[in-house]
Amino acid sequence: MSDGLCSAIRLCLPLMLLPLFGCGPERNAFAPQCPNVRLIPQLADLNRYAGAGPAHDVTDLIVQARLMKIDGSCATGDDKSMLPAKVVISFSVQRGPAMRGREADVPVFLAITEGDNVLTEQAYPVHVVFPPNVDRLTMSSPEIDMDLPVSPAKTAAAYSVIAGFQLTPDELAANRHASGG
Repeated sequence: MSDGLCSAIRLCLPLMLLPLFGCGPERNAFAPQCPNVRLIPQLADLNRYAGAGPAHDVTDLIVQARLMKIDGSCATGDDKSMLPAKVVISFSVQRGPAMRGREADVPVFLAITEGDNVLTEQAYPVHVVFPPNVDRLTMSSPEIDMDLPVSPAKTAAAYSVIAGFQLTPDELAANRHASGG
């Protein structure tokens, strides 16, 4: 290769790479803050029984479930006033002796709060299918998408995401009694 061509390449190469300097994250840019995620102990257990009333026998148990964790992530979106977030709720579920068939809907909910105010609440029934000879499963909900309103004065850290089971009044009372509250 001639000396003139090598010199031209050395001079032009930085100019050709210049447009690439704008790619990637901004300098000193951090991932956006996400809301606090939490499980409320009285809403983290589901014991669904056949029949009405507070007194039940173990043979009346249709399904028993326990929330184990909430995983979430945030990403910067195109709209600077909204922060896209994704949440996955993991739980274990056990088939009870009173369950007819091998399928159940487990009523999970997700709420977004700001301080003590509930801004939104949405139920997500998760369909569970027990394979033959399996009575206990550990599973996760489908990914749940949320958009959180943000501004320079209010980040997503101002919010909390709460997950729990959608309980009947009797189920909630039983959970409160079991936890001593």
